[in-house]
Formats: sequence, structure tokens, C-alpha cells
Amino acid sequence: MSKPFLIRALAASGALALLGACEPVEIGQNPTPNAASVLPLPSPMAVEQQSLAPASGVEVDDPTGAAASVDTTSLSDENDFEAVAARQSIESDAKRLAESRAKYVLIEPTDLPVRPGTNEISIIEYALRTTNPVGVQIYRRSGLYNEELYLRSCNFYASPSEAQQLFLKRSGPKVDWMGLDPDGDGFACSWDPTPFRLAGSSG
Repeated sequence: MSKPFLIRALAASGALALLGACEPVEIGQNPTPNAASVLPLPSPMAVEQQSLAPASGVEVDDPTGAAASVDTTSLSDENDFEAVAARQSIESDAKRLAESRAKYVLIEPTDLPVRPGTNEISIIEYALRTTNPVGVQIYRRSGLYNEELYLRSCNFYASPSEAQQLFLKRSGPKVDWMGLDPDGDGFACSWDPTPFRLAGSSG
């Protein structure tokens, strides 16, 4: 017997052995599954316990069932008409208005200080006599403000002190035909009386 014929015979006998090992399945009969390929289903109790278990990193509500309290006292209710009406009255509003008026201070303009024996106006004395902050209007102005004209007029002087000196000498502080004090605080350009006031109070 030749060798190739022997190999074919062995292969055929192996195939017949495999076919014989398989059980025939009749029509209408379910095949029996392999026990090794079927995984067992988890019990209902295990599924319920797994679904009820809290996830890691997730906060669990209080077991007593009490809801967390939220502090809303810091929220303003000024826009709530009913809340304000319940808290305020006409008398209380009138009292608050009277207190605000009592705190209001009217700053009156003062005369310009002049150096003794001269006609020169002292900007230092003027700074010490005035009390209004920079930008607080105490003199009436026309309201026609031209920023370009204002900057050009202020740049004409070597310093804010020189501009303040000439402003007081020629027209200021009541009248500002030079256009150096458009806000009406009595201070020309960027001149600030604060350093002179601090020096006067410390001395």
C-alpha cells in the first residue's frame, strides 16, 4: 500500500468517527446545549441587592428622610413689593429720609485767599480753605464740555499748579471762561489740593 493512499484512508476514517459521535436531532426537538457554554443566571435577590447598593462617590440621602435645609436669608427681597411693604411703612420711610437729609452737608464757596501785600492768590491757602473733594461741583458751569479744547488749554501750562494759579487770578473759581474747570469743583486741570490739606492737618 502506497503512502498517499494510507494518509487518505486515515483522514476518511477520522471524519466518519466525528460524524458518528454527533447525535441526530429530530424535527421539533431542541438540541441539548453544552453545559460548559451556558452561564448561570444571577438570582433575583442578588440583582435587587446590586441595584440598591450605593455607588462609589455618590452621596446618600439621610436615612431619616429629612430634607436638607437651604438658607435663603442672604437673598435680597428689595424687588418684592409685598415683602418690602410688610417691612416698611410711610413713617419709617419718612424717618430714613430725614436721617439722610441730616447727613447731607452743603459746601459753600469761600473768598479767594490773597497773599499779604500782594495781589497774588495763594493756591496753598486756597487748598486749605476749600473742603470739597476733587470732582464735586460747587460752581455752576454751562454744561458745554469739549474734551479736546480742555486738554489743549491745560497742556498750554507747564504744570497743574500754574494752571490753577492763573485760573484763580483771571476768572476762577466762580467763572471758567478759560475752560480749565468744566466740572465746577474749583480746581483747574488736574490740580489736586489733597497734598496741601494733608500737610496742613499734620502740621
